[in-house]
Amino acid sequence: MSGRTMARQVLVLFFSLVSFSSVRAQVTYSVPEEMPRGSVVGNIAQDLGLEIKRLKSGKARIYTTDSAEHIELNRDRGLLLIKEKIDREALCGQTTPCALHFQIILENPMEFYSVTVELTDINDNPPYFKIDEMRFKISESAVPGAIFVLEIAEDPDVGMNGLQSYSLHPTDHFTLKLQKQTDGSNMVEMVLQKSLDRENKEQMTLVLTALDGGDPQLTGTAQIHVTVLDVNDNAPVFTQKVYKTSITENTAIGTAVIKVSANDADEGSNSKISYSIKNTAGIISKLFDIGHNGELKILGNIDYERFHHYEIHVQATDEGGLTDRCKIEVDIADINDNSPVINIMSKLNMIPEDSKPGTVITMINVQDPDSGENGKVYCTLNENMPFTLKSTSNNFFSLVTDLNLDRERDSEYNISIKCADEGVPSLSSSITIPIQITDVNDNAPVFEKSSYEASVLENNTPGLSIFRINARDADQNQNARVSYLLEDSSVNGVSVSSYVSVMADSGVVQAVRSFDYEQIKEFRFCVRAQDGGSPPLSSNVTVRIIIQDQNDNAPQILYPVQTGGSPVAEMVPRSADVGYLVTKVVAVDVDSGQNAWLSYKLLKVADRALFEVGAQNGEIRTIRQVTDKDAVKQKLTVVVEDNGQSPRSATVTVNVAVADSFPELLSDLTDFTQDKLHNEDLTFYLIFALAAVSFLFIMSLIAIISVKCYRWRRERLFYKSGANLPVIPYYPPLYADVGGTATLQHTYNYDVCRTTDSRKSDMNFLKPSSQSFMTLDSSETQTLPHVHGERLTHEELQDQQKPPSADWRFPQNQRPGPSGQIQFQSTYLKWIPTRRAAATPEVAVGTGPWPNPPTEAEQLQALMAAANEVSEATNTLGPGTMGLSTRYSPQFTLQHVPVCINPFSHLLLCIEKHIERDALLMKDLEYKSESITPDPLLKPHQHFYYSIVRCAVLYDRPHLKIKPG
Repeated sequence: MSGRTMARQVLVLFFSLVSFSSVRAQVTYSVPEEMPRGSVVGNIAQDLGLEIKRLKSGKARIYTTDSAEHIELNRDRGLLLIKEKIDREALCGQTTPCALHFQIILENPMEFYSVTVELTDINDNPPYFKIDEMRFKISESAVPGAIFVLEIAEDPDVGMNGLQSYSLHPTDHFTLKLQKQTDGSNMVEMVLQKSLDRENKEQMTLVLTALDGGDPQLTGTAQIHVTVLDVNDNAPVFTQKVYKTSITENTAIGTAVIKVSANDADEGSNSKISYSIKNTAGIISKLFDIGHNGELKILGNIDYERFHHYEIHVQATDEGGLTDRCKIEVDIADINDNSPVINIMSKLNMIPEDSKPGTVITMINVQDPDSGENGKVYCTLNENMPFTLKSTSNNFFSLVTDLNLDRERDSEYNISIKCADEGVPSLSSSITIPIQITDVNDNAPVFEKSSYEASVLENNTPGLSIFRINARDADQNQNARVSYLLEDSSVNGVSVSSYVSVMADSGVVQAVRSFDYEQIKEFRFCVRAQDGGSPPLSSNVTVRIIIQDQNDNAPQILYPVQTGGSPVAEMVPRSADVGYLVTKVVAVDVDSGQNAWLSYKLLKVADRALFEVGAQNGEIRTIRQVTDKDAVKQKLTVVVEDNGQSPRSATVTVNVAVADSFPELLSDLTDFTQDKLHNEDLTFYLIFALAAVSFLFIMSLIAIISVKCYRWRRERLFYKSGANLPVIPYYPPLYADVGGTATLQHTYNYDVCRTTDSRKSDMNFLKPSSQSFMTLDSSETQTLPHVHGERLTHEELQDQQKPPSADWRFPQNQRPGPSGQIQFQSTYLKWIPTRRAAATPEVAVGTGPWPNPPTEAEQLQALMAAANEVSEATNTLGPGTMGLSTRYSPQFTLQHVPVCINPFSHLLLCIEKHIERDALLMKDLEYKSESITPDPLLKPHQHFYYSIVRCAVLYDRPHLKIKPG
């Protein structure tokens, strides 16, 4: 360092402490002072034999009692480093050796090591004088050899770097003399070498130089001023060269320590003496002072712990400048004025309860600056503690566990450590160390009871909470969290989990099913309580569930047996006495307890004065003498009732025959059977009749609803379709029959008209046209069987009707002809579809009186005219026939004709079918229809009207109006 050599000495001392888990070693380093920050003191990890990871895991740190830390530990490198520059002189002064003492603490396990760093001196301070100028008055009569004491120089450095020598310049009259003191210092004296001559030289100035032994050598100077005086023949002389005294520390300021005395043989002013303290350290001048009378007094606080001994040099000087010197030695006596100081080096605030005895918890260091017995200390703990203090070295103690710990017994300790010295009186100090005992999972859950027993009524609802089991764990937090588990077992060969369940958090036992006392009366299972520790601890408890009976079963009659066969009668002779046992009703109840206690009583009996039943045993006995007046047949109804809260009962009928002979008894039994059969037949008939009536009513109701729904849907369909038509379409279908070959001698044309304002329907039967103006269109004809499947679609019926021509007039006596094209081809009735009837009425007739399709009124009149033609051709209908001929005549005018309204295609097809069938009927004289059978006595036109009426009735159109044209 800066060209200087650095001496380094490492001393490692190891020893083991058998009773403790801590290991203590001592390491000493030597480094020079004033090293820069970050300089390496030593490799502590290597010197202690520790690995770097141990320093990290043990949280290695430095502990020192000093307020300032000069050394730091680098755990990553395992080095001790200079934390800040260290000035040996400021730290230790003249004390040698100067060292820093501290400990290195490691945890897990706890270990500590003592480290000493000695600071070597460097020559960084020159010698210096407290007084830069010293003045002496010396008589010219002073003889050579006279001695004058000079102020000594001081050098904070020690050793060779400290003060080594002095020099004086010039040396014409004086020389220097060094006198060794007991404390190792030198006293500097100036000795008169040559006599002075005041007349020659009154003032002299000398230079005193102090030199150290460092390299380079440093010096300090002071000036000495000498004034030559007139003759002073005698110097002061102390009575003692050495004065000794002792005082106790903490002596009060101003206290006189000792008094020195000097004498001067001169007279007058030359005999006047003054005293002063010379050649002493600076601290002495602050602690002591000497008065003009030579009395030494205390000026500051005296502390034995700082200095045990003081040497004070006192000089006596007369007015002539002559001096003498003496030494006062002051010893400081120690008193017990310091209490022990307890320093916690390292501690664990928490310790697990499973720590073994001997585990180190805390390490402390106790210091007492007093000496001797006053500085000896001992430490104790408060009583009833599972801990003890072990002394590991000088004033070092370890707090260790002495017994096994149990958090459940004591979770926290406040350990009081008291340390006292052996002074008189003894001084002491104490500290309190709180220790938390952390929990380990060392306690299994404990149930409140050794076993549990609970009752539950049968027929319970599934999910019913039966009762609650509870277990407690003395541990803490997660280790004390208890969960409940149902141990796997079986009850009657079925897993117990199908009977009960246990809530894991609360321990509530719930029923999984409904219990039946008659099947199982009790069962047992085990519940395990397990804590949340790792590994978990658990305990088991046995639970007994008792099923309590409910009155849910009625009594069962065992005798007499009730069967569906012939009744069994008990025979009682007419000579039976009072108390004769007729029979005994035997019943059982599968319930238990009071629910199974049965009582018997007569419910119905023909003669209550003849029989009685035992309330407890069910015995039926006579209560009087049987007489001839008593009926042979006796029927008794006995009710058996249990004793439950809601009693249940059963009844039995007992037939008793009072007879002395078997034939009489047999006839009576036959009557019993007939009565029973008669009653059974009557019941059967009543039930059958009720079922039949109910079935017919339901079927009728269904049929009516179906018909109504069907009609409503049909009406709704045509009503909606008609409401959307802006005009009345015209449909010119035609039916034709060859005149002379079929039954009907005329051709009937009818037109269908539809309106948008009504749901009524009308038919227009037109007058048959002459054959002379009809043409045959064989290409557009079809046989009827192929047409039955065809239906008029809504699209085919949407031909828009044209308004009637203004030139067309219909005379009152005129009967309109056909509105469509009618032709004769064969004996079969033909149908020409509307979509194929391309010819208009004008083409069919030739002249064409109708340029447009006829209106509703015209179609209606044509329909009635056709009907009248039929009537005139047959001449068989008299007045009033079907209510048409008389009421409606050809002269019926248009104002009496109602407007044609909405017909249905189904009605038209029905009429078509009946017309065709009647034509074939009249020709072939046979009927092929099974649904409608016409009267053979009816004429053809009567069949035609009959068909219209039948179709109108069939399709529920009673409002259909048929009016002559």
